[in-house]
Amino acid sequence: MQMIMAASRDTYPNEFAAALRVNRRHIITELIMIPGTISGNRKALMSLYNLPIDFSIIGSVHSHPSGNYHPSEADLKFFSGFGMIHIIVGYPYDLEKGTWAAYNRSGERIELRVLE
Repeated sequence: MQMIMAASRDTYPNEFAAALRVNRRHIITELIMIPGTISGNRKALMSLYNLPIDFSIIGSVHSHPSGNYHPSEADLKFFSGFGMIHIIVGYPYDLEKGTWAAYNRSGERIELRVLE
């Protein structure tokens, strides 16, 4: 999560976006930067066709520079067609302040523990 927050701060005022990879214990361990991703201040477009065929990729993460970490209609549409877990982080991208949330493919908020 620290890496996600740092990448989001570095990309600000544009959105940061990446795919999430899990290990055999179903712990998110890696961010997959997708070639061809386009970041703007109101959206990030990931070129999913550039993803490798890899069943350990289970969802996505992206930032909302507005500070709102609730999914938009476009987010909900994306969630329903890709992956099982989606994380949205909001400005100021601070793990201690809890400016993030995780969602399932239906857009329902889910609990996701951060491991040290």
